[in-house]
Order: sequence, then structure tokens, then C-alpha cells
Amino acid sequence: MQKKIILTASVFGILSVIFGAFGAHALKSFLSDVNLNVWRTAVDYQFYHTFAILFLSTLLTHKSVLINAAYYCFTSGIVLFSGSLYILSTREIHLLSWTSFIGPLTPVGGFLFIAGWICLFISALKNKYAGV
Repeated sequence: MQKKIILTASVFGILSVIFGAFGAHALKSFLSDVNLNVWRTAVDYQFYHTFAILFLSTLLTHKSVLINAAYYCFTSGIVLFSGSLYILSTREIHLLSWTSFIGPLTPVGGFLFIAGWICLFISALKNKYAGV
């Protein structure tokens, strides 16, 4: 599981840099300021939770259902929260009509982020090895 977590974090990290650069350079002249800020928010939250996923790999010395749950919550949260914001922020250039159902996925992704942090918090409370 540790290797899977590190690989997932690596892929999301790579994509964060690519999407950040793409937004700053390629999309800058095509998107409104509002939509460019939405794109940046997606990149920021993807990066924050990429680091959170990477941190989870350091906690797997002891098997924990909660750490695994946090991993799946953060991973799904990135896909739903950041993924939906990437699609929604670029609607004015891709003109795809099917994106209207994407909006409700953003708060679901946000909820998954919160759930992942709660799992990490509870795991730390329950783990006698997490103390200093």
C-alpha cells in the first residue's frame, strides 16, 4: 500500500505542476479572471492534498484502516473537487454542453477532503505511536 500511495502522490504532483503551468501560460489569454482563479483553486487544492497523500505514506508502519480511508478520500476528493473545477473553469473555451452536471461534484469532492482529514485526525488519536 505504501508504494501505491507514493505513486499516486507522484502522479498527482506531476499533474499539479503541469496544470499550474498550463493555466499560467496557455489558458491565461483564453479564460476570464474569474475562471482563471477557479483553475488556480483547483491546482492549489490538488497540490495540498497531494502532499497530504504523500504524508500518509509515512504513517503506514502500522496497518490502519483509517489511513487507508484517508488515502481514498483524498484521492477521490482530488478527482472530484479539482477535476470538476478544471472542467467548469474551461467551459467558455471547450463549449461542451454535458458539463452542467459537473457542478454538484465539487462539494462532494470537498466533503471527501474533509472526511480524509477527519480520518487522519482519528487515526492519530487512536494510535499510541503517534505521540511525541
